[in-house]
Amino acid sequence: MTARTFYGKLFGWSFEPGPGGEGYVIGGAGVPAGVHGGDPAAAPYVFFRVDDLDAATAAVERLGGTVETIGDADDEATAATFGAFRVCRDDQGSPFGLHRPPRH
Repeated sequence: MTARTFYGKLFGWSFEPGPGGEGYVIGGAGVPAGVHGGDPAAAPYVFFRVDDLDAATAAVERLGGTVETIGDADDEATAATFGAFRVCRDDQGSPFGLHRPPRH
C-alpha cells in the first residue's frame, strides 16, 4: 500500500500531482500538506487530530500500520490537560501520531 492509499483510507484525503511532477498535494487534510516526492527517506512526523482515538488506532492496524503508546499518553492527568495520543507507523514504516484533544 502506498502513502496515498494508506492516508486516503485513514483520513479520507485525496491526492493530486504536485508542482513539477514530484510528490502530491493533499486535499481534505484541513491544513496545507503534502507528501514529499523523489526522496525515499522523507517521512512526516506530525500528529493528526481525531475525535475517536480507539476507532482511529483500529483503522491504522486494519490498514497494516502499527500503534505504540508513548510516555504518559494514558495518564488521566495528561489526557485531561493535553488529550490522548498515540505514535503510529503507516504500512510503509513512516511515523505519525494521532491526537484526541482533552474532553471538557
